[in-house]
Amino acid sequence: MTLAPRLEARTISRRFHGRDVLRDVSLQIAPGQITCLLGPSGCGKSTTLRIAAGVDRQDAGEILVDGRTVSDDHRHLPPEHRGIGLMFQDFALFPHLSVAENVAFGLSGGVAEKRVRVAGLLERVDLGGFGTAYPHELSGGEQQRVALARALAPRPAILLMDEPFSGLDNRLRDDIRDRTLALLKEENTAVLLVTHEPDEAMRMADEIALMRAGRIVQSGAPYSIYNNPVDRIAAGFFSDINIVRGISRGALTDTPFGQFLTPGHADGAAVEIVIRPQHLRIDFDRKGRGPDPTPSDGIAARGIVERARFMGRESLVEFRMEHDGTILKATVPAVFLPKPGTPLWLTLRRDRCFVFPA
Repeated sequence: MTLAPRLEARTISRRFHGRDVLRDVSLQIAPGQITCLLGPSGCGKSTTLRIAAGVDRQDAGEILVDGRTVSDDHRHLPPEHRGIGLMFQDFALFPHLSVAENVAFGLSGGVAEKRVRVAGLLERVDLGGFGTAYPHELSGGEQQRVALARALAPRPAILLMDEPFSGLDNRLRDDIRDRTLALLKEENTAVLLVTHEPDEAMRMADEIALMRAGRIVQSGAPYSIYNNPVDRIAAGFFSDINIVRGISRGALTDTPFGQFLTPGHADGAAVEIVIRPQHLRIDFDRKGRGPDPTPSDGIAARGIVERARFMGRESLVEFRMEHDGTILKATVPAVFLPKPGTPLWLTLRRDRCFVFPA
């Protein structure tokens, strides 16, 4: 059964100083769903979040909460009447209040009821013994967990999060994100999370809405967006990419790696064949025998090693291709550090290539 959206934005547009910041942005978030607005700085992510929260107002379009319009051309409910929780990269804890008092801030009900709710949340974020501490006595990760508990304390149906983990170091960030994800799922909260980090979106989201220049250019499950990017820029946003260029003729494009099927492209149209470094194969068995065709990977092309670096779990090798001098990158599991100037044969995994107009 499909759940009705808890938060819905319909064709939201916003202009600042004559410039389109948002153009026809639409999205739906169901109860318990985490949707990530992902994109580079300045693409409109935070503006979308502020409009959903009610701290900014769209020029056109409609915001609905549980099917009820909270903002359109005629009405605009303030944030405190929308049942929406907010969490930002600046945790905004009250320095003069204890941890427990911060979490309880904004809670209604009796003293005993508040105490039970606060104690339960602090236990769930692993801060059970910190209720009497003050924000300045906590680490960054602990402050982030207090901010999360405070945001969830009133049991908001919707939680909006704007780059909430950006101030944490990498190892701590992964731990905090996992804790946060578990707690949000327990609370069945509908979440809109703004981030510019693809890894964060892939780690947390049920759905990613990829934004560019004020528009959502692609949305879907992380697996779908990663493996079926809408264009070269979308593919490149999630990882390094290699580009092999050619001309489509009769739905085929000749390259040094053999012919590629390029249906849907006009004769004479320039195309780009895009492949990620992990899918560029080094042919260790070829030993200089030349570009024999293989059934799955086509023809091998020769590249000269420019440099190789060990990255921890894999090695990154950069090649200058003999046919046109372009640089292609390949990743190899474990340690593989050939010397610069070493010639090696490369093939492309055809089932992992994307073809886009140049």
